[in-house]
Parts: sequence; structure tokens; C-alpha cells
Amino acid sequence: MRRVRIGVIGAGNWGRNHVRTLATMPEVELTSVCDIDPSRQEEIGRMYPSVRVTDNLESALESVEAVVVATPVGSHEPVARAALERGIATLIEKPMALSVRGAEEIVALSEAKDVPLQTMIADGDLGSVYYLYSQRVNLGQVRPDENALWSFGPHDVSVAMKLLGEPPVYVSAQGRSCLQPGIEDVVFLNMEFASGIVAHVQMSWLDPHKERRLTVVGSRKMVVFDDMQAREKLKVYDKGVDRPPEYGSYGESLAVREGDIWIPRIPNVEPLRAELRHFVTVVRREERPRSSARDGLEIVRIMQAASDSLAHRGRQVELGQVGAGA
Repeated sequence: MRRVRIGVIGAGNWGRNHVRTLATMPEVELTSVCDIDPSRQEEIGRMYPSVRVTDNLESALESVEAVVVATPVGSHEPVARAALERGIATLIEKPMALSVRGAEEIVALSEAKDVPLQTMIADGDLGSVYYLYSQRVNLGQVRPDENALWSFGPHDVSVAMKLLGEPPVYVSAQGRSCLQPGIEDVVFLNMEFASGIVAHVQMSWLDPHKERRLTVVGSRKMVVFDDMQAREKLKVYDKGVDRPPEYGSYGESLAVREGDIWIPRIPNVEPLRAELRHFVTVVRREERPRSSARDGLEIVRIMQAASDSLAHRGRQVELGQVGAGA
């Protein structure tokens, strides 16, 4: 099996996880790691002596087929552009850019170069989906270059769109800057979809609990995914409210139904390893990206709309009004 030569740009809190995982994958040759922090360079060089460690982007992009961009979000756009211009397949951590215009230019470049660009985002068993909500909170790293919306929001927005199969048509967001002026530590995002489904996302790095939870409420069943659980992450509740087709009075019209709880077995696979394995198959042109460049652009468009709403105290923003000039 041919090994794919991959480099990692950015070896910080999340980038080092990419380095660790790629270094142990038999289908990958971790070729280079780029970071401007001398202490990180020393650490990576000591742990992986066969890897070229540098603070120079040009050097890091030499002799690689693919690259993972895990730098601070403000530098995603120029780093991705440098890789794509060289015809290098690129995996960008979410969000791909901090503006719709920047994201559109990255997508256009990847399509012009015919280079794979991947970003990090139903059988009716639940019945009609009524709404969903998610929580992504913890007492964690306080970022000086992005707020909680841009740090956490792309993940949950991507999941909501994947589950519902459609982008939102309206968004609104409210938040507060507690620790740093102008950088919201807590954000509450609301999305409305053309199907009538609504979604709510709570994001904060200033919270006493670490929560990574998603709840989907349907007319027949309800589902809770709790990523903080070591086991039994997914639970399906056979619960709901039944409305008989014919009834004589209001009291007979609605009946609460309590059923079983089903806990499906989920294979214990490291998500990052699964993601990177998929990226390798995309680089080899064996599969199409599950989260494409166009998907990443749509996420940035939604983030921009939410930011506009946040700046105007929760004013509802229509997605069709958010374009390249935003």
C-alpha cells in the first residue's frame, strides 16, 4: 500500500493531535510539521526524529502530497491558499476562513487547481423531527483571536445541517463578553430551517461543566448523543406525545407515551483517526470528501450571518442576504 506524504501546519493544542495520529497510521508518511513556537518545534523533533520540523511554511510544503491546516483560525486562509496554489490536497480545521469572501476564494482556488479540499462536518425512524439542540460548553481555553461562536459553532452547525439535509434560512445569535472586551465567551445561536425545524446551540468556554451533547426530538422517538460518556454515548428514547386521529374532547386529544430506551453499540474508534483515514482516501482519489469545500463555505456563510446578528443584539438575519461582500 502506497503511503501518502502528509505535512501538518500548526502543532498547538489540536495540531499536535493530528501529528500524533498521523505518525501512527501505516498508510501515512508524516513528512513535515510547521510551527513558529521554538518549544513546540523542539518537542516534535524529539518525539518524531524522522520528521522535518520547521517554522518556514515554504519548507513544510516541500515534498508533501497533502497537508493538515491546524493553525489559529485567522491564518487558515493564507496557509490554505499557499498549499492549494502548489496543488497540495488540503484538510482545514473549521472554520475554513473568517469571512465569506475568504472562504469563496479558497473554494474557487481548489476547484481551479482540481485539488481536494476537505473541512472538519434518515430513515424516518424518529418520525417528523420537531427540533434539536446542542451544548458545547466547558471551562477551557480562552481564545484571544476568536469568540465562542467561531471556536465552537462550526461543529454543531455542520452536524445540524448533516442531520436535517438542509441549510438554515434564518439565524439569530446573542452573547456576552465577560473576560475580554469584544470577544464573546458565551453565545446562544438559533437557526430556522425551511422545513419548519428549529435548532439551538449553546456555546461557552466559561462554564462549570464540560458538555458535548446533542438532542433530537421527533414525533415518534427522541435521541440524545452525549460525547462525554466513555460508553453508551447514544440513547434512543421511545417517547412521545400521541394524538389520536379522532377524539371527543381536548383531554383525550394528547397522550404521553413512555417506551423503552435503546442504547446502540458504537465501535470505539478515535474520531480523529477515522477522519484522517478518510482524508487519505480522498487524497488518493478513492472517495469524495464527506465534508466538501462547498460545505465549508456554507458553514462560513452561516457563521457570518450569526456574527451579524450577534453585533445587532440578536436581530434575525436571512441567509440569502449574506454574500461575498459580508
